[in-house]
Amino acid sequence: MYLRDLVGESVAGLLARPVRAALTTLGTVLGITTLVVTLGVAATAGNQIVGRFDELVATAITVEVPESGSAPLVEWDAVDRLTRLRGVEAAAAVADSKDSTNLSVRSNDIIDPARVTTQSLTVLASTTGLPEAARGRMVQGRFYDAGHIQRRDRVAVLGDQAAKMLGVTSVDRAPAIFIGKHAYTVIGILGELRRERDLSTAVVVPPTVGRQFGLQDVTRVLVNTSLGAAGLIAGQAPTALSPGNGDMLQVVAPPSPTRARDQAQDDVNALFLILGLVSLVVGAVGIANVTLVTVMERVAEIGLRRSLGAARRHIAAQFLLESTLIGLVGGVIGASLGVVTVVAVSAAKQWTPLLDLRLAIAAPVAGAVVGLLAGLYPALRAARMEPVDALR
Repeated sequence: MYLRDLVGESVAGLLARPVRAALTTLGTVLGITTLVVTLGVAATAGNQIVGRFDELVATAITVEVPESGSAPLVEWDAVDRLTRLRGVEAAAAVADSKDSTNLSVRSNDIIDPARVTTQSLTVLASTTGLPEAARGRMVQGRFYDAGHIQRRDRVAVLGDQAAKMLGVTSVDRAPAIFIGKHAYTVIGILGELRRERDLSTAVVVPPTVGRQFGLQDVTRVLVNTSLGAAGLIAGQAPTALSPGNGDMLQVVAPPSPTRARDQAQDDVNALFLILGLVSLVVGAVGIANVTLVTVMERVAEIGLRRSLGAARRHIAAQFLLESTLIGLVGGVIGASLGVVTVVAVSAAKQWTPLLDLRLAIAAPVAGAVVGLLAGLYPALRAARMEPVDALR
């Protein structure tokens, strides 16, 4: 009977000032909403960061090919065997050496002698799968194909930065560059590299043409795998590339991203958790202030109740229950708004929302606890009032 009367008196006290109660609840609503949104968005964004981290890092393998005194350890056509392995998405054999570093490359001085540009650039040879293996794309033109390689065509593909350095802005008219005394037709520009960014300042030629620059042997193989297949391909790649000498090849496989991923997730969560707690503290201060003002306005009521036999605990329990109800209602509304906001943000960004059900359930409880703690001091102050002083 006492509990029912206490709840009734508390609800009546809140409804007697609906506007004030609504504004007080708004502080808790904003705090809980911010907390749910920040944690939900942090988890969702962290999941996207992890996915991109895995995609860009945990799928890249490099096979280093050491020099051999006799026959080359890896033939140029060995990449075809490698791409047949399940889990390999792209692969390219590359040849680069000290002799091909910082070669003199100049633009065509016949078309426009006034704009001749000479640069020291790296020249390397590669198979046709280099754009995919380097996670780039042809921003202009095309990459050379097997026909260019077989015919020994003097064609070249420039990195986007190398093209700017040489003043090549378009390949529509088949511009030429000179490497040494020989002219090479530029058929494409490679850019937007997410791997092997050094290629942006390089000149890439077919393997059959690169021999005159000392690029006859494969020095490394770039491999892109499906997510989760890097470990398996790292073990199979040496055998596929060099069946008899696989143990002489050095495979550089990505480390497990679990630790770095979890650390990044924890850092993001900690940052947003602090922001949410700050908002929640602001809401708690609002509840405490309004509850304290309510106590001061209801001094006469408190004195009357005490004179009629109400104990200190009864007065304290009433004000504590009022502040707890404010926090609970604010927590329920805030949790609902927070979940809706996380889903809306994820839909707008085309992300998969990641929500912890425990957070949605705990948010109203957190609101009630905040209200309880915020009302503790005002309730104790009300309970300490003497009936004579209150009535006076």
